[in-house]
Amino acid sequence: MQSVNDIRSTFLDFFKTNNHAVVPSSPLVPHNDPTLLFTNSGMVQFKNLFTGLEKADYNRATTAQKCVRAGGKHNDLDNVGYTARHHTFFEMLGNFSFGDYFKEDAIHFAWTLITKEFGLAPEKLTATVYAEDDDAASLWRKIAGLPEERIIRIATSDNFWQMGDTGPCGPCSEIFYDHGPEIPGGPPGSPDEDGDRFVEIWNLVFMQFEQLPTGERMPLPRPSIDTGMGLERIATVLQGVHDNYDIDLFRRLIDASVSLTGVPAEGRNRASHRVIADHLRASSFLIADGVMPANDGRGYVLRRILRRGIRHAYMLGARDPLFYRLLPVLVAEMGAAYPELKRAESLIAEMLRLEETRFRATLERGLRLLEDETARLAPSAPLPGEAAFRLYDTYGFPLDLTQDALRAEGRSVDVAGFETAMAEQRRLARASWQGSGEQAEDRSWYELRERVGATEFLGYTTGAVDAVVTAIVKDGGSVDRADDGDEVAVLVNQTPFYGESGGQIGDTGTIASETGTVAVGDTRKKAGDVFVHSGRLSGTLKTGDVVHLAIDAARRTALRRAHSATHLLHAALRRHLGDHVAQKGSLVTPDRLRFDFSHHKPVEPAELRLIEQEVNAYLRQNGEVSIQIMDRDSAIQTGAMALFGEKYGDEVRVVRMGDQGAYSIELCGGTHVARTGDAALCKIVGEGAVASGIRRIEALTGPLALAHVEHEEDLLGAAAGTLRVTPADLPGRLAALVEERRSLERELSKLRQQLATGGGDAPQATRDVNGVTLAARKLGGVPAKDLRGLADTMLKQIGEGVVALVGTADGKAAIVVSVSDGLKDKVDAVGLVRLGVAELGGKGGGGRSDFAQGGGPNPDGADAALDAIASGLGELAPA
Repeated sequence: MQSVNDIRSTFLDFFKTNNHAVVPSSPLVPHNDPTLLFTNSGMVQFKNLFTGLEKADYNRATTAQKCVRAGGKHNDLDNVGYTARHHTFFEMLGNFSFGDYFKEDAIHFAWTLITKEFGLAPEKLTATVYAEDDDAASLWRKIAGLPEERIIRIATSDNFWQMGDTGPCGPCSEIFYDHGPEIPGGPPGSPDEDGDRFVEIWNLVFMQFEQLPTGERMPLPRPSIDTGMGLERIATVLQGVHDNYDIDLFRRLIDASVSLTGVPAEGRNRASHRVIADHLRASSFLIADGVMPANDGRGYVLRRILRRGIRHAYMLGARDPLFYRLLPVLVAEMGAAYPELKRAESLIAEMLRLEETRFRATLERGLRLLEDETARLAPSAPLPGEAAFRLYDTYGFPLDLTQDALRAEGRSVDVAGFETAMAEQRRLARASWQGSGEQAEDRSWYELRERVGATEFLGYTTGAVDAVVTAIVKDGGSVDRADDGDEVAVLVNQTPFYGESGGQIGDTGTIASETGTVAVGDTRKKAGDVFVHSGRLSGTLKTGDVVHLAIDAARRTALRRAHSATHLLHAALRRHLGDHVAQKGSLVTPDRLRFDFSHHKPVEPAELRLIEQEVNAYLRQNGEVSIQIMDRDSAIQTGAMALFGEKYGDEVRVVRMGDQGAYSIELCGGTHVARTGDAALCKIVGEGAVASGIRRIEALTGPLALAHVEHEEDLLGAAAGTLRVTPADLPGRLAALVEERRSLERELSKLRQQLATGGGDAPQATRDVNGVTLAARKLGGVPAKDLRGLADTMLKQIGEGVVALVGTADGKAAIVVSVSDGLKDKVDAVGLVRLGVAELGGKGGGGRSDFAQGGGPNPDGADAALDAIASGLGELAPA
């Protein structure tokens, strides 16, 4: 028997030998089609290649594509578990030609693979073609030798594919397998075609035309091929079963579920085991591709899938979390084909366990409420919408989960009543939102969110996505259109732009449509989960436009480096300074990081050096930066630290670094490097106080840190070159120069003193002012710091009296007045010096009654200053 893994490998290998590039599956979250909730077919990742918007280095490709149909118009959730072929997650095998080969080669490849490689009997196969596609019918006769009765012409749109109302389109050709007359059902196109006898296994799309807005179809210059073969369906055929849940992959998952629950997959329990197996696959792959359970968007679909599966596990009697214990079986079966499943296994297990634990806490009470409500109803009467809403609002039961729970009883739900209750809750929430100023602004974003919905952030895994413009805000109000030069705030349904929070500033980049481009200068989060992209518009932009969002990747890389280094710096500070260190604020920019923390004194240079060395040691280890999703309480119990300014929900991202994730453990919603070595280098460039008991460190990372070190080396080299020594000898040479300068300054000061005092012992030229001996001199080129010593020397020379000196240097003037001890009760040095300062253009002056000093910007007023002091002395009462 060919296993599912064998079939997938055979398919890909066949097309590889026929010159097709084997392209890995794209993520389940489509980045190039904002109209899709999830990737639902193999051609999604190639959409832009088919339309010519992108180019690749291959013109034919093959894939095994992960697909989900559990939301939007492609929603199979309600049927999963109860039918033979419905799944939320499935694999689509496909081969594609981008203007290379066309119908003949596509049919030849399909027939050869199915009959030769897979060994299906040709007589069991039937082909359908679009009624007007004579070429395809002729090729099936020529290549496969099919008789006319097994080439069925279908006139409906079932056999004509269109990408949209306009754009590429073309006829299809489907291949059906006949299980035999013992199975009820007829061939495609017949009245009983819905039976299980004839099963479609492959669809070949011949992308031949372009649909114009006028309704006309024009031939494409480069016709292309898009095919899709459901792996689960072809596996049922090749393994000789009629039910997808009987193939080897599902049998192993179901057997594991039976083993863990102890309940056979029989009777009414059969559907529950199938639901668990299917929903385990979907949930695990969605989490691996970055989707987390949430209350809206893709996260809500994941939560619905999980909670539906959890209820079925509960029905089987499982009272402890089951899904995460089944995960190793899934990884063993599919991990080789999809390495992302192995890489994310620990994250998936933790997320499954967390979600199941949380929901189980309310599941039993919710089911009791449901039983109480239905017990009051007449047989087959629908559940009132108000009761269904209470289950949703209080116990987290999505509407479809309630519908699924009532399915066995043959009951429905009053959906209109449910929607009415939901609308009333929203009205009350809006009415309770009051405020002014900033709160009023928040209210406007809250109301906008109610209208257009939350923004889904995809930036953890990608830097570019396509999206739909949901709102445009200009001059504080919502508009449908903006024009060239407008400053706008743009809202979209999904974005790679990080909105400023947790210290990390928002992303910049571009939002481009066919008619305009917004240069995004800032991104912020409003109303919790609305991402607001602000910038200037070139061209025009309208709500509903499909746009391509691309962040400034180099800037984001720098932000990642700085943010991860901040976490390591926080850990190192606590390790070296003590557990009292707590973050009091942070700023993560592409240029530098800033970290504020509680500490009572400056960090000594030696401590700072050790902290920097420790951070860089962990960077050099190049350890993995681990991201886990946990409930808040469990995260705190593991030792995770909450970062200042973050708001946390019930589920948190735990970022671990160093020592196998044990060195730094923090709650953080920001973006980080994949490995610590990506930050390259951390260089602390500043440390100081910002408030009482709060210190701040500034640092650089990556190329900026290296550039800083190189710049300092250049300065060191330049200084050493000037002094004609090696950098190693520079400290000793500088110390010698400093001492030499001090010696020269002392000698110079001594010479100035001798010059000013006439040699040191000679009596000074003095005059008698009102009975007081005054020695007053103007000293050019003498700095302020030398004046006091000169005044002391001159006062000793004259004995009893007053010395007034004005020194002029560097375009400024300084003045001192010194009074002998015998006169200080009579003569006030401060009053005299202020008279002189006024003449020098200065203000004030101060000191003691026996010595005062001051200065001013006008050295030309030196003589007037000395005259003013003499006049001041003359106004004293005679001695």
